[in-house]
Amino acid sequence: MLRTRVLSAVILLPVVCLFVYLGGIPWLIGILLTGIVAWWEMQQLLRRNQFEVGRALGLLFVVGAIGEAYVSSIRLLPVDLLRPLLAALVIASLIWALYDKSEHPTADWGVTVGGALYLGLLLGYFVTLRQRSNGLYWVTVAFAVTWIADTGAFFVGSTLGRHKLWPRLSPKKTWEGLAGGSAAAIIAAPLLGMWLLGLNPWYGLLLGVLIAAAGPFGDFAMSLFKRMAQIKDTGALIPGHGGILDRLDSLLFVFPLVTFFAVIFAGA
Repeated sequence: MLRTRVLSAVILLPVVCLFVYLGGIPWLIGILLTGIVAWWEMQQLLRRNQFEVGRALGLLFVVGAIGEAYVSSIRLLPVDLLRPLLAALVIASLIWALYDKSEHPTADWGVTVGGALYLGLLLGYFVTLRQRSNGLYWVTVAFAVTWIADTGAFFVGSTLGRHKLWPRLSPKKTWEGLAGGSAAAIIAAPLLGMWLLGLNPWYGLLLGVLIAAAGPFGDFAMSLFKRMAQIKDTGALIPGHGGILDRLDSLLFVFPLVTFFAVIFAGA
């Protein structure tokens, strides 16, 4: 299992690094494709809970939110598209709900829109952060610190883990693993922040603490969907890792946080 995980990571990492390095349209296309696959997995999770999910409608929300993030970041138009876009999509989605003949059309509408916005809005920050000044390095730090934290949590938890962290949502997560992952993030963030971004070490430490806090909640949020669907992984796209959502879970919470941090503390 570990060998498969490592092999998949070795194959995928150069691909991710290439798209991050290219930025711009290639990065946008990469995030759009990621969003499409993520939505496919999400709607399958929701359908396992007996919801009638609007596949096309949800896809519009995901693609629209990611596209709006790019248009706003390059200031292609003089107006903010987010509110009118969301209003139009909400209206369209409620018109769709009028034709839903299932037993619970409002619940179907809610899970479709909620699931799609969860992915689309948060994936939009992957685009926004890359478009900022020094965006290449901010994205690198966000990815690297999150992955380092996940790796630290995995190895510490698998070797020393004894006390369950949140068994209702994730039976294998332990407090020891959380401590190992948090320590890894708190050490890595100041070092990478100073090296790649010229951050004050104290700002880097704060960033590490924030990522250490946000990442596990992203993981648990996705675990909530999986436990409701009574499955272990969101898919089988990445051998040894599961689906694309299994790899995105922590990052979906980390990227908005890092974007806000860049604006507030680094002026980037």
